[in-house]
Amino acid sequence: MSQHVMIVGAGPVGMVCALALGRQGISVTVVEREPGPVMDQRAASLHPPTIAMLADLGIADTIISKGLIAPNFQYHDRVAGEIVAEFDLGLMKDEFRYPFVLQYEQYKLTDDVSTRYADEIGFAVRFSTEATDIVQKDDHVLVTLRHGDEVETMRVDYLIGADGGRSTVRKSQDIAFEGFTYDECFVKIATPFDFGAEKTDYAFRNYFSDPTEWCNLFKVRGADGKGLWRAIFPTRLGETEDEALSHAGLQARLQKFFPKEGDYDIAYSNMYAVNQRVAATFRRGRVLLAGDSAHVNNPIGGMGMNGGIHDAVNLCGKLGAVLRGEQSDDVLDLYSRQRRHAATTFVQAQSIQNKRLLEERDPAVRAAHLSQLRATAADPERARAFMRRASLQDSLTDAQSVT
Repeated sequence: MSQHVMIVGAGPVGMVCALALGRQGISVTVVEREPGPVMDQRAASLHPPTIAMLADLGIADTIISKGLIAPNFQYHDRVAGEIVAEFDLGLMKDEFRYPFVLQYEQYKLTDDVSTRYADEIGFAVRFSTEATDIVQKDDHVLVTLRHGDEVETMRVDYLIGADGGRSTVRKSQDIAFEGFTYDECFVKIATPFDFGAEKTDYAFRNYFSDPTEWCNLFKVRGADGKGLWRAIFPTRLGETEDEALSHAGLQARLQKFFPKEGDYDIAYSNMYAVNQRVAATFRRGRVLLAGDSAHVNNPIGGMGMNGGIHDAVNLCGKLGAVLRGEQSDDVLDLYSRQRRHAATTFVQAQSIQNKRLLEERDPAVRAAHLSQLRATAADPERARAFMRRASLQDSLTDAQSVT
């Protein structure tokens, strides 16, 4: 009997799951409640190990040609106006097949997979379709789907929840989402103003430490390919969304960061709450979690989408072996142990540390942090170790040791 897997959520993690399973000849249906690929301006950095995984799935050449190659990333002292440390991934070419970060917006990756590969390898993507009820049986899962006024129930062998931090799939299985929400929110502002032309020593990926208002600054190609710079700032406690996203509020943040004559053109802006949470388990019977449905973190360091894609590749390799009868489904518990370990030990720990480094207010502690960064960047072996961890290579190596 043919095996059928349903994936709830057509974001980057869900679509990579579909691609990974489809490449193995497994029947896949992806359901997504939105009417089409969502042009959400969220994650945009693919780390070297992630690019290698996408290469193994046959999609790397497609996306590299359309993204921005970022071999370097920098840490800045915003108060002193100086670069504290620069890390060059090109030094890792003996370890990394792709010794750079690819700046490529997640909505483009999602669209690439859904439009180019769905037909090629035969998986179905059903937009405007919501999974409303999930019932597990001994040897299958029943999923109730709503499409407009139409309701149907599908029987599948396994269900993967890749439906985000508010996951319907996770909630249906009563899986706790352990962690906390930050008091402040983050504001993201995109502008076509070319910071790189004005500050030629800027990399495409920049982290600015400041005790009162840190900033992350990244370049992406944008929808038209002409280039946008994304800046991320913390809100002030008590600052409302209307205040943060007002014309005056957006301009004040950018002008404080980089004063110039005249207003900045704003391509888009948004404000969002930030969580650090991990699901108590990534597996309950025939229901599995991956990506933001399993773990969420602050975006400093670009680890969320990458960790989610690592989930997808680990899970689908094991699930494919189960569906072919090559392994017991106990190996899916190993998936949960390995990827939950990676999420808690590396992604959560590193992203929390990244935020603390940028926002530290104690002058002595802040000076020590910056001094340590300088020393790390100046020492080739310490720099290589730093880049292994920052790229999540260490998390992959360590997770594989979990049995």
